[in-house]
Amino acid sequence: MSQPNSQRHLASWKRVCTEQDLVSNSGVVVWVDGVQVALFYLPQAPDQTLYAIDNHDPQSGANVIGRGLVGSIKGQLVVAAPIYKQHYRLQDGQCLEAPDQRLRVWPVRLNGGVVELGVD
Repeated sequence: MSQPNSQRHLASWKRVCTEQDLVSNSGVVVWVDGVQVALFYLPQAPDQTLYAIDNHDPQSGANVIGRGLVGSIKGQLVVAAPIYKQHYRLQDGQCLEAPDQRLRVWPVRLNGGVVELGVD
């Protein structure tokens, strides 16, 4: 179940958790190379089912994105930041309310029940 954004050339894939650690339609947070990464597992999504996005909310300065609610706005999958409720697209991290803000996203894939994050 490889993800579309995982096709670019990467130095390596890093194991971050197992599929059993994921929560359907919700986020979990992993620590990777000193950074908190929010993983969102959407098993019913038509194209991509797993997303990895920065857990740090630039609006509040808190590490809370993984606690946000997942939804859809105009056909785009988003996570609503828990504190100020801005919406970030899961695909590319773009903030819908503040186009100058974008969260970092990582290539992510399920590989034999293991969640792997693409690292440079």
